[in-house]
Amino acid sequence: MSAEPITEPVMTQQDPIDLLIAIEKASVAPIRPEYVEGTAIVPPQPNDNHNDGVFELAHQFRTAGFRLVGMGNGYRAVHKDGSTMALVVPDFYVRRRRPTELDESYHRAHKSWYPIDMLALVGEVTSTNHETDTGPKLRAYAAAGVPVYVLINRESRTAHCLTDPVVPGGEPTRAYYDTEEKVDLGQALPLPVPYPTLDTAPFVAG
Repeated sequence: MSAEPITEPVMTQQDPIDLLIAIEKASVAPIRPEYVEGTAIVPPQPNDNHNDGVFELAHQFRTAGFRLVGMGNGYRAVHKDGSTMALVVPDFYVRRRRPTELDESYHRAHKSWYPIDMLALVGEVTSTNHETDTGPKLRAYAAAGVPVYVLINRESRTAHCLTDPVVPGGEPTRAYYDTEEKVDLGQALPLPVPYPTLDTAPFVAG
C-alpha cells in the first residue's frame, strides 16, 4: 500500500515576524533575517568594504545636514489588508521623522519593526546575495512607496538612484521604479533634491 501525498495544510499561517524570531533563535551567530515576497532571507555576513562604504554614504548624508540618516533599524511593509508584506533592514536610510509615540507603540506591537512609511530614502549595498537587492527588495521598497532607492551593486560595479515607484495593478511582486540614474562605481551619483550627490569612490577598492 503506497502512501498518499499530504495535500492539506499541516499548520496554521505563521506570522512572518514570529518566523524570523524563530530563525534568529536557532542561529548560533547573531543575524537579522528579513522577509520579502513570502520568503525568509538571512543576509550573508558583510565584508569590510561593504561596511566601510555604507558608513561613508551615511556620513555624506549627515554632513549634508540630514540628521535623520541611520542604519540598523528594521521596517515593516503591509498589504492593503494590513498583513505583513515585507520585513526589511536597509543598509542605510533617511527617515521622514524621528519615531513618534505612535511609531514606538507600533514597534512594540510588531516586535522590533517600525512602519516603513517612516522612510523617505533607503540604500542597499550588495553582498554575495546581490540578486536580493536588485530584485525582491527593490520590488518591496517600490511596492511600499519608498520614494528613493539608492543601490550600490558591487557585482556589476555600478551605482543606481531609483525614483518614482510604480505598482502595476496593485501587485507588489510587479512593482518597480520608473526613473533611474546610473553611474559606474567611483563616479558621483546624483540624487533628487534635496539630497546630496553621493561619492561612490569608497567602493572602488572592494
